[in-house]
Amino acid sequence: MVTTIRRGLFAALAGFAVLLCLCYTGLAVVISYVTEDMLVQRLLEREAAAIQARWPAAASGNDLITVYRHYGDLPTAVRQQLSPSAPRAEVFTGTGQHYHVLALDLRRTGGPERCYLLADVAPILVVSRLVREVGGVLAGVALALVGLALLLAWLLARRLVLPLQTLAQEAHALLPGQAPQFSAHDRPDEIGFLARRLESAFTGLQTALRREQAFARDVSHELRTPLTLMRNTLALAPARPLLADEQAQLRQGVAELGNTIELLFALARAEQIPFETVELRGCLEQSLLRLLEQYRWDASLLTLDLPERLPVHGHRQLVYLLLNNCLANALFHGGPACHLTISYEHGCLIIHNTVPAGQATRVQGFSHGQHLLLRLAQAMHWDIRFDPGAAYYRVAITPLAA
Repeated sequence: MVTTIRRGLFAALAGFAVLLCLCYTGLAVVISYVTEDMLVQRLLEREAAAIQARWPAAASGNDLITVYRHYGDLPTAVRQQLSPSAPRAEVFTGTGQHYHVLALDLRRTGGPERCYLLADVAPILVVSRLVREVGGVLAGVALALVGLALLLAWLLARRLVLPLQTLAQEAHALLPGQAPQFSAHDRPDEIGFLARRLESAFTGLQTALRREQAFARDVSHELRTPLTLMRNTLALAPARPLLADEQAQLRQGVAELGNTIELLFALARAEQIPFETVELRGCLEQSLLRLLEQYRWDASLLTLDLPERLPVHGHRQLVYLLLNNCLANALFHGGPACHLTISYEHGCLIIHNTVPAGQATRVQGFSHGQHLLLRLAQAMHWDIRFDPGAAYYRVAITPLAA
């Protein structure tokens, strides 16, 4: 494609240069012949004025001009190309003579009388002689100028197409996942604009590809655990009725699948969501109210140590999903007798829950998925750290200040 553009531009510039040379050459030739004819015609008109002044002495004072009183006295070659009623004519012969004829009407007392002025202009023709004598030099100069025009067209085409060639080579050499950086990025012209748009387009495509790959990986990883638990529970259904705990586990698995899908779609749309100032304390209170009803946990075991207002920079839906899953993990793994403490220290939100000694390890499909929680926090440029212990579990979230 680049070669085609370069050749096309060179062909257009070279064609324009050659056409311009040919047009100016043709115009110069036409002007030369017209000037020559006008000069001869002017000589005939001056001689005609002189003859009218001294008539009937009809002798011409110019050696090149002959006066004929009658049409029949003109040379045969002239009569073959000149009508008796024609006022003037230019006669070409095959023997080398070149004539200009001017008919002169003289008004006398006996009636109008016509005579003819015949000028043999072959000795004074400049253009034809110039072509014969220096035509080779003129042709050589013309060819040299055409060659120079072609060279300039080639250099100009190369100079104009070179930035596009460089841009195409850099785009071709760009590896998957590599950050695009084109050398024409800072140019103030259209090529710079194209380079900047290509950079943004490549960056957007790579981001979309990474987001798609992460979405497929998360779906494969995070949905497998709850689906496996639900299959195992349903596999026992034909042999015996499901127990209350097993039915609750199925309902919990369905809820986890819905929660997982909601979070995965939120992560997939995270880079397209406009961020704003969010009140973190309000999101915490809403999440606690919903989870307290779901887990039937004693609210007297909750300790809150938060300022009156906690404005942070993020997106309300993503903040709510992050808090909801962190709190759900704490209530699920801590059990109904766990103590939950939520505090805010030095710009860090801390969620601390106790784990009763001797409690059996509880497995929950999505709510313990730290990978998704990390990605959710990174999507908002937040930081999250997990600190598990034998008798406690601690999560530290550092939001982006508003």
